[in-house]
Amino acid sequence: MDFNQKISRKSFLRTGALALSIPLLSRIPVMAKAPSKIGLQLYTLRDALSKDLEGTLKQVAKIGYKEVETFGYSDGKFFGKTPKEFKALLSGLGLNAVSGHYGAGIAAPDKRGTLSNDWKRAVDDSAELGQKYMMCAYLTPDERKSIEDYKKYAVLFNKSGEVCKAAGIQFGYHNHDFEFQKLDGELPYDIITKDTDASLVKLELDLYWAVRAGLDPVELFKQHPGRFPLWHVKDMEKSADKAFAEVGTGSIDFAKIFAARKTAGMTHFFVEQDVCKKPPLESIAISYANLTKWKV
Repeated sequence: MDFNQKISRKSFLRTGALALSIPLLSRIPVMAKAPSKIGLQLYTLRDALSKDLEGTLKQVAKIGYKEVETFGYSDGKFFGKTPKEFKALLSGLGLNAVSGHYGAGIAAPDKRGTLSNDWKRAVDDSAELGQKYMMCAYLTPDERKSIEDYKKYAVLFNKSGEVCKAAGIQFGYHNHDFEFQKLDGELPYDIITKDTDASLVKLELDLYWAVRAGLDPVELFKQHPGRFPLWHVKDMEKSADKAFAEVGTGSIDFAKIFAARKTAGMTHFFVEQDVCKKPPLESIAISYANLTKWKV
């Protein structure tokens, strides 16, 4: 994927049309002054970023987002740019990369910059970018075949957390729904929470996946108070397939969840929508508008 390729005329026109559509979204009630810490997980815009990195980030900033969470770090580069280059790009747009998603690397042993391969370099690059958090983003099916696998990850997570701590960064784990499904008679999430050092391994709760798995996020906060500094804020359609939805248009009770932010220890949250039925830039604008309306 070449992040430096020139944008095509078709892509330029499409991006321009999306930019023109954003003012229309201002009809949604919003605060006079937007909150300063509404973040975006950039994975939502993965296709647009691969075609026009700077132009897409400009649109993110124009909507009002101030913080972003990265993905796809590989061999010293963020979206094809060095940490210094990417930080300069973000800073010029008023954006700050607070957090980043990283792979465990077990299923891709040759990939550098994962928890299991050249992690120190990834941590150093993250520190140069200015990230405060580094999250293990996902475990592939091949990486989580048994509960014993999770017990090994607990050890790896603690070690990864120690490397992060030495660089002034907090390590953590981002969930999906499979961690809440029993494996060999045990819940993987219980292993992650109980077998890791709570000071070295924090948790980034993906609200959608937790709710989809039948969990109450507030109860999780009460069980592990102060351990959830980061959240992924995404909504769930009021439909049989429970598809992803723009924040504020679905079924998740965000008022109840945000009311428990102190119990969780939440310091930053990121809008994410894995799949968008609308153009992704329009979807993230709707989510942003609703979050400002709620004065989060």
